Amino acid sequence: MSITEAPRTEAELLAAIVSESNKDVARLFGLTASNTPQHPSLCISDWIRADYDRGERYFLFHQGKDTVGCVACEQPDEHTFYLNRLSVLPAWRHQGIGEKLVNHVLERARAQGVAQVSVGIIAAHTVLKRWYITLGFEEGITRSFDHLPFDVTYLRYVL
Repeated sequence: MSITEAPRTEAELLAAIVSESNKDVARLFGLTASNTPQHPSLCISDWIRADYDRGERYFLFHQGKDTVGCVACEQPDEHTFYLNRLSVLPAWRHQGIGEKLVNHVLERARAQGVAQVSVGIIAAHTVLKRWYITLGFEEGITRSFDHLPFDVTYLRYVL
């Protein structure tokens, strides 16, 4: 098992992992290209490259010869890290990989001296919300957005 920083040249691989890992969420909540065109289940390499252009960093999780997950993070200000695009391929879930990826971002945030790590999720995704809370995240505000057919709940981990 290893976690490595993904270079920009891995945009195709990252997009494939993000897309495949989020298809079940899209099905669960009825998300499609017409009602949520920016949902991660539709991720393409251009989105990943745009993330890199914005300063986002990606990390890949390797299990032996297989690359089975990823996570992204960015630091929008001196006090905060955003945890984004946490993705584990369905066949590799429930093995602690997601937690290891989250902890990797938390360690990077600590090393940068930030105060908190924030993540936004579909508010109705109670299973995911409970999972983040078990990792030490606190539930924050929930917001509605005109361009999304669901509310977004923000969770934060105080460092």
